Amino acid sequence: MTSDIVVIVDAYSSARDLAPIFRERGFRCVHVRSVADPHPVYGRSFQAGDFIADIVHDGDVAATAAAVERHSPACLIPGTESGVELADILSERLGLRSNGTALGSARRDKYRMLETVRAAGVPTAGQLLVSDLDTLLDWYDGFGGRVVLKPVRSAGNDGIHFCADADDLKSAFSALIGTDSALGARNNAVLAQEYLVGGEYIVNTVSLDGIHRVTDIWRMHHITANGVRDLGGSAQLLPRHGLEQDPLADYTIRVLDALGLRHGPAHTELKLTPQGPRLIETAARACGADLHIPVKAAIGASQLDWTVDAYTGAVDLQGAATSEYSLIRHAGLVNMVAPESGNLIGYPKMEQLRGLDSFHALALNVRPGGQIHRSVDDWTYPMRVYLVHEQESRVMNDILTARYLDGDGFYQVEPSAPAV
Repeated sequence: MTSDIVVIVDAYSSARDLAPIFRERGFRCVHVRSVADPHPVYGRSFQAGDFIADIVHDGDVAATAAAVERHSPACLIPGTESGVELADILSERLGLRSNGTALGSARRDKYRMLETVRAAGVPTAGQLLVSDLDTLLDWYDGFGGRVVLKPVRSAGNDGIHFCADADDLKSAFSALIGTDSALGARNNAVLAQEYLVGGEYIVNTVSLDGIHRVTDIWRMHHITANGVRDLGGSAQLLPRHGLEQDPLADYTIRVLDALGLRHGPAHTELKLTPQGPRLIETAARACGADLHIPVKAAIGASQLDWTVDAYTGAVDLQGAATSEYSLIRHAGLVNMVAPESGNLIGYPKMEQLRGLDSFHALALNVRPGGQIHRSVDDWTYPMRVYLVHEQESRVMNDILTARYLDGDGFYQVEPSAPAV
């Protein structure tokens, strides 16, 4: 690379750790904010000291591109979901490696995503984009069964509703239409999709010049809690190859090609149905939830490492894409699920949690003295627990033990005073 400057758009959440890795490789980073005031969860994760400049995009693409160009960057990449579209626009405008803008909306708009993938010959779930209730109910009458209602653009499982009948559909539609998503997008229409029967998986990848490397594959475990069906409870890192992993990885690569995702990290969520893999959604950025922490410990290199090495030329992705990662150790994740909202006094059983044999790290989203919220989506888990161990059975045992601890007596909460 001729320049030692890298630009990251919205380096929040897990992407906050990209800049330190670039710095270890001898590069300096410039930050671009897609909006001046990001979602509070994103804002709290930002590490200003990792950047030599912080450019705020005010809607004027030409001005932002000029501000970025003054740093003569070698590459420009998105951090979290909110930065994907702006990163595509800026990198294309500046002549840097880019996924381009032609399919940019299909990589962010969940409805267009599935339609684009289907048009490329990749099987997907049935769906409907709808802005009025009568049309939704007519579609449901002809479809039947369980369906999912969700915002067209969002992140973190925000606004997802699982509907078993017409009454559920009416309630979910009323809760979504006309409201703002977690990323601030107005829900002028909602997406109704066929509920896919089967296990849920994550396939994380890094691409460069259309060559795709699978960096890690996870099997998700869901629970029904706090009135939410299929709330993400835990996950287990899988070996690269297997009866489940091989068709999932092959399908994911077809999805990436269909969406024109030639460069950078991608986070793909799928279900393995009796008919084969089916796409839930693909995000053209690195995986969130800090999954790179246990992956690094279990495999030796995470999706973030591969992203940095691919963009800086430290690895030949052509050769690496055909190799498989190996599990040095096994890894798991547990999302702790708070049963109520209020003022958090403490976690009385925290030491038991930390004492698990495979305990590796903890992401504490709510500290004693702060406000805890009843967990209903990715934004409201009070903490995530990362487990790593040489024995798979120990990781699975500790996933279940953590789930058991996450019950009576784990939270000491003072209910919030009712509004006057």
